[in-house]
Amino acid sequence: MPTPSAAEFAAAAHAAIDRVSKEQAEGVVGAAELIVAALAADGIVQAFGTGHSEALAMEIAGRAGGLVPSNRIALRDVVLYGGRPLEALAGPELERGTDSAALLYELAAPHPADVFVLASNSGVNGCVVELARLAKENGHPLIAITSAEHTARVEPKHPSGLRLRDLADVALDNGAPYGDAVLPMSGGGRACGISSITAALLAQQIVAEVIARIEAAGGVPPVYLSANIPGGDEHNRVLEARYAGRIRRTA
Repeated sequence: MPTPSAAEFAAAAHAAIDRVSKEQAEGVVGAAELIVAALAADGIVQAFGTGHSEALAMEIAGRAGGLVPSNRIALRDVVLYGGRPLEALAGPELERGTDSAALLYELAAPHPADVFVLASNSGVNGCVVELARLAKENGHPLIAITSAEHTARVEPKHPSGLRLRDLADVALDNGAPYGDAVLPMSGGGRACGISSITAALLAQQIVAEVIARIEAAGGVPPVYLSANIPGGDEHNRVLEARYAGRIRRTA
């Protein structure tokens, strides 16, 4: 059996992108429609993911070409803003348990019209499921991005027995296999995770559909320019001022 190669991973990534784009097209439209409705009602997008799924939140919130009315929730917020000790970030307990979700929700201080986009490849860790539960309990639309194959094969860590996708208004499958890695190794096991690539794809497809709908209705989408081009900072500051106190842009 050959060992993994760059070419093999490129082929696997292309195949995953093609499959996810085709199979999740309807869900992407549904997610975009939820976001457009939230923005029209003066809501913003609250994005959250733990571990490598935080990359999804970074695709949604605060990047060039993305929507300005977006906020990235992160596990470290409980330390940066919530008064928890730095030691709280050590180990996997914060992600797997449920006790930080209420504080994260409180710190985000969501507007009633805000929409939540939550990502978790496994879709079973306690924190993300509890945050999803709180979002739904408080009337927020919820978009979930997870691996359908992986989440079906692992036990939920939330005491309710629920998975992230069980709570979502729109659940998108990132197409990652069980365990995430896609390339077999000669000595056994697999390497090279795919979920970050397909989750980023879904995030940007959603943004594209949101922008298309705002423009079709005659609006001007509130989209970031790169801060590294002339006029970018000025453009972005004007748009961010509309959402002062509602969006955080930490390093």
